[in-house]
Amino acid sequence: MSGGTVLLTLGRLPKALDLARGFAAQGWRVVIAEPFARHLAGASRAVARSHRVIAPTIDARGYLDALRAVIAAERIDLVVPVSEETLHVVGLQDGPPLGARLFAMPAPTLRRMHDKLAFAQQARALGLDAPDSCRADSDAARALVATGPIVLKPAHGCAGRGLQILPMGTALPASDPAAGPVVAQRFVPGQEFSTCSIVHAGRVSGTIVYRALRKSGSVAIAFARVAQPAIEDWVARFAAATRWTGFLAFDFIVDRDDRPWAIECNPRTTSGLHFWQAPDIAAAILDPDIAPRPRGETQLQLAYSTLTEAYRALFAGTSPGDDLRALFSLRDATWSARDPWPFLSMTVTSWPIIRRAMREGAPFGQVATADVDWRPPDDTQDTSLRESDRA
Repeated sequence: MSGGTVLLTLGRLPKALDLARGFAAQGWRVVIAEPFARHLAGASRAVARSHRVIAPTIDARGYLDALRAVIAAERIDLVVPVSEETLHVVGLQDGPPLGARLFAMPAPTLRRMHDKLAFAQQARALGLDAPDSCRADSDAARALVATGPIVLKPAHGCAGRGLQILPMGTALPASDPAAGPVVAQRFVPGQEFSTCSIVHAGRVSGTIVYRALRKSGSVAIAFARVAQPAIEDWVARFAAATRWTGFLAFDFIVDRDDRPWAIECNPRTTSGLHFWQAPDIAAAILDPDIAPRPRGETQLQLAYSTLTEAYRALFAGTSPGDDLRALFSLRDATWSARDPWPFLSMTVTSWPIIRRAMREGAPFGQVATADVDWRPPDDTQDTSLRESDRA
């Protein structure tokens, strides 16, 4: 498919910048829908136009209506969700035909895999390794913690919000209906890895496996690409069994026997996207027979996130040493001499996120997607940004 118009449904994250540059390199016109007035990808020469839309955590129906209006006005051929907003964007599948292809799974499947308990049950049903998991308010959870340490995490959380590790024998906290359902999962000791894959009808075009070098909360802001054939095999088996189409990502723990255990599914892009050459990302989305080629760098960082963490450490009275070492030793994922303005203007375009992160002492990665997180209608956690934070 050549020379169309693509809509990216978020512009503030570096992943959107890679996608925009990749599609522009393939001769496509790039349009972005974004709740922020200014955003990272909007400063790129690769982007033809940006539309400001209401945040889905404020008005989910209004958000979808706004996307439909952009699709119609810009004559969009392809819609590519970028990050956490994916769970909202797939709501476009309900209602009249879009007149555009949506690079994502059907909403029920995608949202089910976003549910950490449903995903673990699905993986185990397919014969794939995932830790024992159950609802945290169940007898099964009390039996699980009696035999070893467990992890507690919101069933529909992201960016590590609400994650706890409880030692063996710990009394489980009382359930809080206002916080939404919580999953108890057997703790697997080992090294954590993450993935990012592009998939068409169950066939994986490419998978990146990476590990975090530095984190903002639980979100990697400096990372290294690694070889993990066992993880790639796990991903390929899951994709084939589910006939997946779209981006697909997982977090794994590799135990002391080099056995990978999938601890959660991220049915969207992750930072692993940065390790592919940008034009190849778009090419692999457009053509299932194209395998994206990796960049030459095996270590990258998101410099402004790293810098924010360094400032946060200084204000908290702790040493920013590791953040500063990463800042001055690793290549930034967003820098391009042919398209420098996204990097050079990032203090301005990322200011709404930086301001809230510093004001609340919250990790940059958690704040960055607070207004686009998805939860079922009966999950009442509020992660939305104030209007002043989106300005």
